[in-house]
Amino acid sequence: MKDKSLYAQAGVDIDKANELVKRIRPMVASTFKRGVLTEIGGFAGLFALDLDRYHEPVLVSSTDGVGTKIKIATLCNMHETIGIDLVAMCVNDILV
Repeated sequence: MKDKSLYAQAGVDIDKANELVKRIRPMVASTFKRGVLTEIGGFAGLFALDLDRYHEPVLVSSTDGVGTKIKIATLCNMHETIGIDLVAMCVNDILV
């Protein structure tokens, strides 16, 4: 993490978040079915699809939020790009 203090200034406690992930990891893992390729804590999830018509298929999904961009968009009365930003962040998280 480059600058944890910026997250802290915004009210985000990275250490507490990491501790929560550590504590719930076993509970989350108990829900995994065959095909789950990633653990909790990443920006995206990977799932191998068991479909006969595909050779080693993998389903990739991601979810994100636009955060404070909504506040800025509201102040500027410009909401046109929020959806674009949201899709771009999800795609970027998958590509990382």
